[in-house]
Amino acid sequence: MTLQLRVYVPEHPLIKHWLSVARDVNTPSVLFKSAMAQLGRWLAYEATRNWLPTVDTMVQTPLTQCPGTFVNPEMPIGIVPILRAGLVLLEEVQKVLPIAAVYHLGLARNESSLKPSCYLNKLPESFDPQTRIMILEPMLATGGSIMMAMKEVTNRGVQPDLVRIVSVVAAPPALRQLSENYPGLEIYTAIIDEGLNSKGYIVPGLGDAGDRAFGT
Repeated sequence: MTLQLRVYVPEHPLIKHWLSVARDVNTPSVLFKSAMAQLGRWLAYEATRNWLPTVDTMVQTPLTQCPGTFVNPEMPIGIVPILRAGLVLLEEVQKVLPIAAVYHLGLARNESSLKPSCYLNKLPESFDPQTRIMILEPMLATGGSIMMAMKEVTNRGVQPDLVRIVSVVAAPPALRQLSENYPGLEIYTAIIDEGLNSKGYIVPGLGDAGDRAFGT
C-alpha cells in the first residue's frame, strides 16, 4: 500500500468559532492569543486520537473491578513548538499532553529569500525510535520552516509516521512539500487556505501569528 499524506480538518464548531475570532483583523492581541491557544487545544485533542499508546488493565471502583485503559506513561512523547508563534499553541496543548517533554525549536524566516534559519535548537542528539512527536506550527505557508523542523526531528531517529503536525492555517505549497518528502505524515489544521501572496503570507490567512499574539 502506498503511503499518502493525510490532512485532517476537523468539522468542529468550536474550531470554526476560534478560527473566525483569530482571522478577524479587529480582534485585539489578548483575544487573538486566547483564540490560538484554544485552537491548539482542540486540534491537539483530534491529533491524539489513535496516536497515543495505551495499556489495558483492571481498575477497582468503589463497588467492583472493571476493565480500564490508561495512556502508557513509559512511551516517550515530545512536543516541538516552532518559535515563536508555536508558543501560543503550547499552553493548551500541554494540558492535553501533560506527560510530554517539550523541545523548543527557534526558526526565523528571511523576508527577502523566504528561507528559514535556526537560532535555537533544544532537540536532543537522538530520540528513541518509538517516540511520538507533535510539532506545533501555526502557519504552514511556504513550507520552509516545517520542512526544516521535520528534517531536524527525523534526523534524530523519529519515524515520520509517528509525527503529528498541529497547524491553525495551512496552504498548498507547504502541504505539497510535506507530501513529496514525508508520505504517511498526518497534519491537523483548522483550515486549508487558497494560497500565498507575493510576500509568502497565507491568503486569506490571519496575518503574522507571532506579531498578533505578542502585540509586536
